[in-house]
Order: sequence, then structure tokens, then C-alpha cells
Amino acid sequence: MPFIAAVSKIDLPYRADQQEVKEQARAMFAANFPQVDRLIYAFDNTEIITRNFCKPLSYYKEEHTFEERNADYIETTLAYSVQAVQECLAKAGVTESELTDIIFVSTSGLATPSMDALIINKMRLNPHINRTPIWGLGCGGGVSGMAKANTAAQANPNAVVLLVSAELCSLTLIRNDYSKSNFIGSSLFSDGIAACIIKGNNHVDDTGVQYLASGSKLYYDSLEVMGWDFQDTGFKVLFSKDIPTFINNNIKVDITAFLSKHQLQLSDIKNFIFHPGGKKVLDAYTTALELEPQALTFTRGVMADYGNMSSCTVLYVLEKFMSAGFNDGYGLMLAMGPGFSSEMVLLKMENN
Repeated sequence: MPFIAAVSKIDLPYRADQQEVKEQARAMFAANFPQVDRLIYAFDNTEIITRNFCKPLSYYKEEHTFEERNADYIETTLAYSVQAVQECLAKAGVTESELTDIIFVSTSGLATPSMDALIINKMRLNPHINRTPIWGLGCGGGVSGMAKANTAAQANPNAVVLLVSAELCSLTLIRNDYSKSNFIGSSLFSDGIAACIIKGNNHVDDTGVQYLASGSKLYYDSLEVMGWDFQDTGFKVLFSKDIPTFINNNIKVDITAFLSKHQLQLSDIKNFIFHPGGKKVLDAYTTALELEPQALTFTRGVMADYGNMSSCTVLYVLEKFMSAGFNDGYGLMLAMGPGFSSEMVLLKMENN
């Protein structure tokens, strides 16, 4: 089976303290958002301590057109994607010429030619590399991208697949959008870029993190739960307060059904590599799955240190497991995203 050879993540240059972000948001919303004093507590209830940002906080005080913000997305994403890829190649002991496939995941900016083409040009990768740009999966994109990378590696045992996930959520902030969704989004979302190398089974696995299976589910009649509303001013964030309830009502049944296909049950999972959608989402996972508090330690730690970076957040969690240590046994990657949908990847994790 394919295996995960390496993961790298980017610590962006403008790390901001959550309380500092809170005070700036209060100042920005106060004049036009009557609920600001009642809802400002949301910043304190996220469990986020610092946020990963691609621009200094002063940038977000200024008015920027959608064209300007998207140009910043392309320039910044390219620069830090190349850095993440170079670091990941070094970790995996792989040269650029060995890459057979590139999968690029994002939902927070637009580029045509797609960002994978820009990365190939910048790094002078093999011009015949198999390209798969994936757009629109939101927070679920990291797990879905991992599944698709492993599908490519299953198809070619000699494959060396590069997965890049890049989200600059802060650049989608619409300065004059005084909606509740935009306000709550400003308490939670941040920026991140991660890269992974996945190898086919003709390569020697020296990490002990093996792919076994993946699963997806799209929930009917839930399109309004999460997504973008595309306006002249850019990407207006939409998400429902009912997400934790949705998780409570569905996730245990869905995980149990997925694991049963592989003759496993929830008690077999020793490593929970979950996307941290927010404190209420993590609390819903813990309650619905009856998890021990320490089961989501790494997930909560990434959220505290970085915030919600959409699709790439779960790859930061995976990097933490691979660098700080995992338990021998099975691992489950999980994220939920627009659609409303869930994405799962089952791993076998053994310390070598």
C-alpha cells in the first residue's frame, strides 16, 4: 500500500495574538455592527491563542479590492508553496525530478493557470508531471487531497506524489461586510500552507504511516451549512451555527459504517487526526465519539497555535503526529466541509 513519506508546514511571518486580533475586529465592526459587544466573546471561546497570517494586522484595516487581494493570494501562495515543497522533499529524501504527480488543494483564492502550473514553472519540475488542481472543498480538502494522492500512488507503485494545500483565508476578509458570519469568521480563520509526499509501494517505507482506505459522504439538502457567497467584493463567508449539531447527529454512525467496511471499530483507532473546525466542533466530536480528552490533544494544539486554516489544518495536525510521535495502531484522518460533506482516510501507523 502507499505510504506518507513526509509532511511539512509553514509558519507564516505575521503570527498574531488572538487578543490583538479581537481588539482590531472590535474597532473595525463597532460602528456598523450593533451586536459587536454581545458577540465579541466569540474570540475568547475559540481556544485559539495565536493565529497564522500572511500579512501584518495593519493590512486588514485597509481597504483592498478583490483584485488586489487575489493578486496577493497568488503571489504569497506561490512563494510559500515552493518553500513547503522544498522542505518536504528534503525530509523525504526525494529530488524534484522524482516527482510523478502534483495535487494542489485550495478554496481561498483563484488562479488560472492553476497554482500547480505556477509551482511547476517556478521550481522547473518535470513538465510531464501529472497535474490535479482541486478547488472548492473547503475544510474537507486536505483529507480529500490525501485520499486522491494515495489513489494516484495505488495506480502507480513507482509514484512519488506531491500534495500541496494552501489557504490564505485572511485575504478573503471583506472589509465592509458587517454580517454575523463575517464577524465570527474573523475570530476563527487564518492562513497556512502544507506539503506532503506520498509514495507507491515499490518504495521503501521508513515512516510507518501507511494508507489503507478512504471514504467520502455528501449529505443531501445541506448546501447552506458552509460555503462562499461570491460577490463583487469577493468571497463572503457562509456557515451555520448548526454545524456542531450536524456532527453530533451524524459522525458516529458514519465513522462506524466506514470502519466496519474494513473490519474495524472505533476502539481500534489509536490516532485521531481531525481537522479542528473550532472549539464547538471539537467538543461535538469528543461527545459524539465518546473520546478521552487526550485523544484530540494534537488537534487542539494546532488550533491553539494557528487557528482554523481550512483544508491544510489537518495536514498541520498530521505533521504534529509524525514529528512528535504517534501510537502504534490505526489512525483516522477526518474533516468536514462544504456540501455539507465528510472526508475520511484510514491509516496504519507503526513506529519503525
